[in-house]
Amino acid sequence: MLRVTATVVRERRAVLQRRIRFIVAFTIAYNVIEAVIAIAAGTAASSGALIGFGLDSVVEVLSAAAVAWQFTRRDPERWERPTLRVIAVAFFALAAYVSVSAVLTLTGVMAPEHSTVGIIVAAVSLVVMPVASLLERATGRELGSATAIADSTQTMLCALLSGAVLVGLLLNTLFGWAWADSVAGFVIAVFAVREGIEAWKGDACATSVGMLMEDEHEDHADDEHHDPHLS
Repeated sequence: MLRVTATVVRERRAVLQRRIRFIVAFTIAYNVIEAVIAIAAGTAASSGALIGFGLDSVVEVLSAAAVAWQFTRRDPERWERPTLRVIAVAFFALAAYVSVSAVLTLTGVMAPEHSTVGIIVAAVSLVVMPVASLLERATGRELGSATAIADSTQTMLCALLSGAVLVGLLLNTLFGWAWADSVAGFVIAVFAVREGIEAWKGDACATSVGMLMEDEHEDHADDEHHDPHLS
């Protein structure tokens, strides 16, 4: 019975690992395309906010690539901590970018400018990225992968940043409020730093399906070896 259960656990873990590889591959491909379009649109419109948004996509690619690399290893769990360190650095880089961009906007050094292409890219990202994030987080929790969970948070933060950029571009276009995305950016930066610290410490926030089954087996074994005369 235990042998059959162990086989089921291994098969389920393999399915979850393949799902993680698919999600991060999609995230990498999407963000590469997004980075190219955003940087090109930002350059054409002389928009520092859009160029920064494109550079943020590069940070997301780094985080997803680290997870993709981990799950190509024979023993992904062995590479959990170094991968988390890479993701933590990506969080800190994101926080630094958002903070610098917000300060430059508030001081008038740069300002979000109208760009139809930029508005479309930010809007699409605001729809696509949360879906990818939630799917990766659910899979990571079942698998017990701290790196997948951390990367899903990175993806969600990038989605929030997309929303901030979108709101900033729209408010600047409609009312000339160039400071709007800076306020949201500072809030995102705080969350990014917090998540980066947790990733650096190696906070998994998850229990794998394998660990749950192992606990169940241990409890079952304890019951079998329990001597009723000692009760």
